[in-house]
Amino acid sequence: MPSLSLLFSSSHLFILSKTLAKRTIFSSLSVMSINLNAHAFAGNPIRSKTPKPHDPLSHSSVFQSLKTHLLQNPENSSPPPSSPLFKVLPFRKGSPLASSSITGDDDVPCWHLGWISLPDCKAFLVKCGVDLTEDSLVYLGTNAEEDVVFWAVDVSEEDGLVPELGAKQLCFVELRTLMVATDWADSSAMGELAIAGHARALLEWHSLSRFCGHCGEKTVPKEAGRRKQCSSELCKKRIYPRVDPVVIMLVIDRENDRALFSRQSRFVPRMWSCLAGFIEPGESLEEAVRRETYEETGIEVGEVVYHSSQPWPVGPSSIPCQLMVGFFAYAKSLEITVDKEELEDAQWHNREDVRKSLAVAEYKKAQRTTAAKVVQMCKGVEKGQSLSADFNVESGELAPMFFPGPFAIAHHLISTWAYQDVPTDGVEADLKQLSSSIPNL
Repeated sequence: MPSLSLLFSSSHLFILSKTLAKRTIFSSLSVMSINLNAHAFAGNPIRSKTPKPHDPLSHSSVFQSLKTHLLQNPENSSPPPSSPLFKVLPFRKGSPLASSSITGDDDVPCWHLGWISLPDCKAFLVKCGVDLTEDSLVYLGTNAEEDVVFWAVDVSEEDGLVPELGAKQLCFVELRTLMVATDWADSSAMGELAIAGHARALLEWHSLSRFCGHCGEKTVPKEAGRRKQCSSELCKKRIYPRVDPVVIMLVIDRENDRALFSRQSRFVPRMWSCLAGFIEPGESLEEAVRRETYEETGIEVGEVVYHSSQPWPVGPSSIPCQLMVGFFAYAKSLEITVDKEELEDAQWHNREDVRKSLAVAEYKKAQRTTAAKVVQMCKGVEKGQSLSADFNVESGELAPMFFPGPFAIAHHLISTWAYQDVPTDGVEADLKQLSSSIPNL
């Protein structure tokens, strides 16, 4: 086998060493960022392991048990022998049922998913004149240690449920509101948010896939709602939940001193973020990064480095679950030409200005303010609150710009780049050594 020196010229080796060292630095920083602030909607605790078909808690086994439960006499609410406990999470127009509480000595507001037992869910719907059937429930996952199976149900058409549940201080809250209200340092709260995101994505997909796209006949749920199938005997096309991949990238200049940020017309005032766009058929992730960047800003991109990915089930209902795939992209040109149909503006900002904006934006205040709003909603007192008003500097003046909070992958891309020369304790020496070993081209 020929040696490496025969395969590559010295210049090729020089460029390769620079690239590998750069990738190593960003890889280490990416891991640190994610360990400190896990992505919202990732890490679903009831989906960590899929039970095998023969397992008592597999979707096929629990679906049979579910049908037995639903046929049971309502007056006998005790579960059949050797049956797991079933918990149901109702959704209304894409919003999960939630409850709230005040915890700790500091009176910290927090929210929880509004799980109700299967008998209670059945009883609530009976009062509305609706029979709960197995096909209306969607399997979410299990907690094997507690022998619990979790389901979701769409009750958007049942207006009578709102006052019934409101009397128990339960209310339907938009998932995006719950996202902002979630304490990203609380792993339990982040787990609940991930469950809600998964459930919403599945229910919205079920709503969109009521008819077969091949022959137009109605579809029927299969495998406890994990997939659907055309009801036509001539078709029987299998349909699986859709995921729409999106690239999101922080574009960095050649000197690694500035990053490119953009504004869309729908953004709240002073908010800037990363570029993003859907992947087109027949292109790689890296090609999508380069194409979207050029189309929206006229900037040509060379090297593309992967950072991390995040499920994003809070888009429009027509796109039930996007998968945000994050990258750092290195610009080969600097002159910006904004596509006004896509963006309102795009600008280069230096690292120091980005750090200042990250430092003064009161993300924790925004989280607690929104959590308090959820508490009021569950009590029946709904208050309007502009989230943009929560990003103020300490003096009380508005920050010149701010970025999405820690619930968004954009925040992690931006903060990883902004603080890349301020590494976390324990890896500082290694990263400094790596950084100093990269020669300047």
